[in-house]
Amino acid sequence: MALVVMKFGGTSVGDAERMRTVADYIARTVRRGNQVVVAVSAMGKETDELLHLAAQVSNTHPGREMDMLITAGERKAMALLCMALHDIGIESASFTGSQAGIITDCEHTKAKILEVRADRVREALAAGQVAVVGGAQGVSTDREVTFLGRGGTDTTAVALARALDADSCEIYTDVSGVFTADPRVVPEARRLKRLSFEEMLEMCAAGCPKPAMRSVEFARNHQVRLHVRSAFTWEPGTWIEEEDPEVEQAIISAVTSDSSEAKVTVAGVPDHPGVAARLFRALADRSINVDMIEQNVSLAGTTDISFTVPREDLKTACETAEGLKVEIEAREVLADPDIATVSLIGAGMKTHPGISATMFETLANEGINIEMISTSSIRLTCVVRAELVDKAVVSLHRAFKLEGE
Repeated sequence: MALVVMKFGGTSVGDAERMRTVADYIARTVRRGNQVVVAVSAMGKETDELLHLAAQVSNTHPGREMDMLITAGERKAMALLCMALHDIGIESASFTGSQAGIITDCEHTKAKILEVRADRVREALAAGQVAVVGGAQGVSTDREVTFLGRGGTDTTAVALARALDADSCEIYTDVSGVFTADPRVVPEARRLKRLSFEEMLEMCAAGCPKPAMRSVEFARNHQVRLHVRSAFTWEPGTWIEEEDPEVEQAIISAVTSDSSEAKVTVAGVPDHPGVAARLFRALADRSINVDMIEQNVSLAGTTDISFTVPREDLKTACETAEGLKVEIEAREVLADPDIATVSLIGAGMKTHPGISATMFETLANEGINIEMISTSSIRLTCVVRAELVDKAVVSLHRAFKLEGE
């Protein structure tokens, strides 16, 4: 008998018909002799609707009350899914995050899991029930309801799989796995059968939206194998697991893009020790996550520092840099919201030369200028104009022949 943790996202349970379809699939999994634990997200766009409602009734959004509000969507979904399961003869029980023993820190709206005390879930399984857990939620060490943030249901599922020593953790989404590129941009993109944790983490950091990056980090740290697959076709998807040293890795596994970032340039700063330190400490104090950083060669004793931030943080980042302009003797602060990144990811990059040359040649042949470059051992990222990023993805996918097996 296998123990399977299954995660279903909002589109998977978006309406009553989808809810019944998911219940039927869970029932078939149970009838094959498996024990099943389900982590479920709020239905469809319900979280967005709750946030919109909060904005209508109040200009102040206390973290405690926001967490209480947002997690109501998952509680609604878990109860409805249990009703659908009972209707087809499958015994089940729903659990909030706190009832399932998911203990978090005290950070509202973006709490982190500290431990999972899954005694009630184990009792439900022992009684022959399917345990349905509301995703993205827990209880803090000071006994308050907490929300794990966007994508938190993936993390809930992985944490439960770890605590229960599950045989597999299946992440069901609206796509049939992880692809060599976004199929909406590259119709020839193919589904990958396997990826290493490191490759998947780099893809998440470079714009791949699913699964959530936090869940992949948790899975890597605790060696939980993930199976990303479709809740609409039920076909086999992509396995994410530890890299097999006996198998030669693909040179390039995927091309990803990210249009959610913006660039800030602090121009004309003195080329002295401590200038960058003061700038990036101030940004960190405002909780701004800086991604790529580039400093130009000094000319006449001054230099330019460019960096990328999430687009929603652009205004705050510019305000922070402007506030330091006199202190660090900068000439001006420039904002550029119209950039995007394109990245190559592949474990085989570590041992194959010429990847960067091929990437730069391909972009040059397409007339695409590179504004910034960032690398890791298995990722190469370029900043380009936002309107050209899809063209860059298509050309690189073709250049590295990713459409073939």
